Amino acid sequence: MRLVSASLTHMTDFSRHSIPLLRGPVPLSHLFLHSFVQSGDIVVDATCGNGHDTLLLATLVGSSGHIFGFDIQQQAIAETGRKIAESGFSDRVTLLQRGHEELTEHVTGPVQVVLFNLGYRPGGDRSIITRPDTTGRALEQSLELLAPGGIILVIIYPGHSGGTDEQSTVEDWAATLAPRACHCWRMGQTNTNLTAPYLLLVQKTT
Repeated sequence: MRLVSASLTHMTDFSRHSIPLLRGPVPLSHLFLHSFVQSGDIVVDATCGNGHDTLLLATLVGSSGHIFGFDIQQQAIAETGRKIAESGFSDRVTLLQRGHEELTEHVTGPVQVVLFNLGYRPGGDRSIITRPDTTGRALEQSLELLAPGGIILVIIYPGHSGGTDEQSTVEDWAATLAPRACHCWRMGQTNTNLTAPYLLLVQKTT
């Protein structure tokens, strides 16, 4: 198992003037990515969306690492591919226009991180959303692929149509994981409404 420092100085070289504002779960998830992803790692972006997280992961894994990015929408794959190509990272990223419930058909593992940003693609068709059944299968496969010490990050959006059903699927799945096999954390802002998005983290111990 890889030992990971919990210090902010290990996460990134934040200066006093570049400390991120933790408004919502996305910047919080990025802190964990900076901490857990190292050069040479294999990681998965299970919901590429507009490619922002995929691009961050491509930066973190370096030229010796690799990212597998999944999304069912052609527009998402195209936009992510554009960002990756413009940054010169195409050789370290494999983009698949496939559902994340097909993870184990395309990724052999072990992987250090699997990232899910659930719901709909910002700026896209809001009727196209991640679904409880496929997300549940993808989480099971993610845990199977995960290296000891690796993490699954899930950003959950209860506030949109269908969001509470998916929230229940993710929470119920995490609650069944054996405490000695996984550390499960639920992180959200306490001064927002109950339907605000939040972050769930699962770390595989063995």
